[in-house]
Amino acid sequence: MKIAFYTDTFLPAVDGVVTSILNAKKELEKKGHTVYVFASGNGGTKQAAERHRNVFVARGIKLKKYPQYSIAFFPSFDSLRLSRGIDVVHAHTPFTMGMSALIFARINRVPIVASFHTLFTNRSVIKEYTVQNKRLQKFILKRSWSYARFFYNRCNAVIAPSNAIKEMLVRRGIKNVFVVPNGIDLEKFDYKKVSGARIRRKLLGGKNKNSKLVLYLGRISKEKNIEIMLEAARILKSKREDVRFAIGGTGPAEDYYRKMAIELGISDIVKFLGFVKEEELAEHYAACDLLCIPSTFETQGIVALEAMAMNKPVVAANYLALKEIVINGKNGEKFVPGKPKSCARKIERVINREGRYNTMRQTAERYSDEEVAAKLLNIYKDISSNSMQSYL
Repeated sequence: MKIAFYTDTFLPAVDGVVTSILNAKKELEKKGHTVYVFASGNGGTKQAAERHRNVFVARGIKLKKYPQYSIAFFPSFDSLRLSRGIDVVHAHTPFTMGMSALIFARINRVPIVASFHTLFTNRSVIKEYTVQNKRLQKFILKRSWSYARFFYNRCNAVIAPSNAIKEMLVRRGIKNVFVVPNGIDLEKFDYKKVSGARIRRKLLGGKNKNSKLVLYLGRISKEKNIEIMLEAARILKSKREDVRFAIGGTGPAEDYYRKMAIELGISDIVKFLGFVKEEELAEHYAACDLLCIPSTFETQGIVALEAMAMNKPVVAANYLALKEIVINGKNGEKFVPGKPKSCARKIERVINREGRYNTMRQTAERYSDEEVAAKLLNIYKDISSNSMQSYL
């Protein structure tokens, strides 16, 4: 098959959407299919795209508050040149490139699949990343699900990365929703082959080498609720001396959380790592004793699965997709969303029960790139064989 991916976010940004696109592209191409990627971006995106086959970049304007995403000027140009022979279109975002995918599919009478990767309808996201005017924010919030219905209900199939997101979409009136999680690279994240000793020495130093290291990896933004983990760190600092925290990633709230760490009196036990290179991710997971995800924003939680592939337990908010992945006492612990005391208690529980969590890798193996690619292909083939009756 010839498959066209459309996305408003791509390299050099590294987020869940980009990771899922690259992993799916790699596995589909292994199976003999051709995957084109049409992405919006700038010069940096074009430079990064040169390392990958069949990636075309439409010049766009980066969103000031959310630079992973950009608005493309002419999103359809390259895809129109390559219109012959495309069997399936897959929109990974619903914005300018997503609309371009929809138009392309309509013009060429090709079936289209769309993924719901990001909760762009979330109140905190709209407040943080759109206009400052509160009236306009209310308008956008009011219309966000209407737009989601407009876009996704014009697709042959909608892909949700978890059951929790599928249920949300169905409640909101979106049809033809199928659960296909984003895959992870089990070869890259293999705890038997990767050592975290170098990173651990770097983060803990000499006198703290026996401390327990709690890791956060991801975008540093307010919708990720990192303050819950920082408050938990303050609670744990008052109880014990052997716990340290590391926060890896960048984002618009980095200065905000750095100042918070100082104000809470925990800057001596919390390190901000900045951007973590893709090739060093596995080492960072290997270096930690557990991963903490305080976010209530996750549609799936790829970092949780990557950490589990590296045989690390996960402490996560009991909300949306994370409540499906984390099983108390087996591969981690779930805490009450938004409650620092609950978060601190569960972090301490994992530390005290070290060695008793034993299903992390088993959980991750259910989300292998290979299995996810097979599920995608089944959907592509199904809509290709009988799509146009429902599409037109």
